Amino acid sequence: MKAYVYTDASLERYAGRFVWLSINTEDAKNAAFLKRYPIPALPTLLVLDPKQDAVTLRYVGGATVPQLKKLLGEAEQKYRARTQSAADTLLMKADRQSSAGEHGEAAKSYDAAIAAAPKSWKNRGRASESLIFALSMSDQNERCAVRAFEIYPRVKGTTAAVNVAATGLGCAVALEKEHPRRVELMQALQTATEEVFHDPKIVMSDDDRSGVYMALIDARDAAGDDLEVVKLKHEWSQFLDDAAARATTPQQRTVYDSHRLSAYLELGTPEKAVPMLEQSERDFPDDYNPPARLAYAYKAMKNYDAALAASDRALARVSGPRRLAVLSVRADIFVDKGDTKAAKETLREAIEYAKNLPEGQRSAGRIASFEKRLAAIPQP
Repeated sequence: MKAYVYTDASLERYAGRFVWLSINTEDAKNAAFLKRYPIPALPTLLVLDPKQDAVTLRYVGGATVPQLKKLLGEAEQKYRARTQSAADTLLMKADRQSSAGEHGEAAKSYDAAIAAAPKSWKNRGRASESLIFALSMSDQNERCAVRAFEIYPRVKGTTAAVNVAATGLGCAVALEKEHPRRVELMQALQTATEEVFHDPKIVMSDDDRSGVYMALIDARDAAGDDLEVVKLKHEWSQFLDDAAARATTPQQRTVYDSHRLSAYLELGTPEKAVPMLEQSERDFPDDYNPPARLAYAYKAMKNYDAALAASDRALARVSGPRRLAVLSVRADIFVDKGDTKAAKETLREAIEYAKNLPEGQRSAGRIASFEKRLAAIPQP
């Protein structure tokens, strides 16, 4: 969005109506903000009411310029409204619960808002997307898939249908293989996802379309359709290469780096990522992402010395929770290289660093995961 959406000149008319603020979730000075308003995924849009110091609107995921304008219009209307409908009141409550990380409770409120809304409710799409996301975040995979299946016909043909179908499909795939409705829900939501994917009236950003590709690939993989999986992976990779080729600035081109790397890894061709990532590192010498991704690519190529050198460059540029991701890959590089002593030292470094992060950035689950990995590595 930073490269393609927020640069749009048509957003200038909102300059005097909103105070714009970008939060670096890796900076320790923002830990207090993150503690109060947890950010489960990027990008996340929050519109805050300065009078109440509370969330007026919350939206997780990318948005096109028209979608962003609609979200800002909704937020402004809520802020200025003297009275609200029952559905809108419940929707605002759900946004605040979700912003506090209370995804299970937020799901109940989003569901209640949808139930209380009239058929013509203009916020049905966002409420539906947010409900499915909240159910996914609270690991309610069965309800997530079922509600996506039930809600999809009511949002069909709209931009909201993309996230309802694709996220719901992901929840269906995550169900236990023995679940009695898994196959039924997977098939129905795959059909819905393919429908929105091919609907010319639904405008999606290229990175959002890439996310839909991933959902479809996971679904076909879960169904054991190996030929279709390979076909989709090749289509996905070519789509991303074409999107990157259309980029007019280095910033726009690097938007696709992570997805392109994932596609190349899935196809067993990690070497294709090297020129792309080397160019990104030259274009953005202070950004840790290109060398961190190079470390991953070189690891897959079994070029461990190059992987560690790239990891060194990434560690010199990264701080905050994302440093843990770099250390995690570094530990894997050492494991693959057969250097279990260095792998253990790296995991101990990650655990110590994670424990010293400020509240709001510290994750007990992440620490436990590192400790589990450390215990599983045999003594050298």
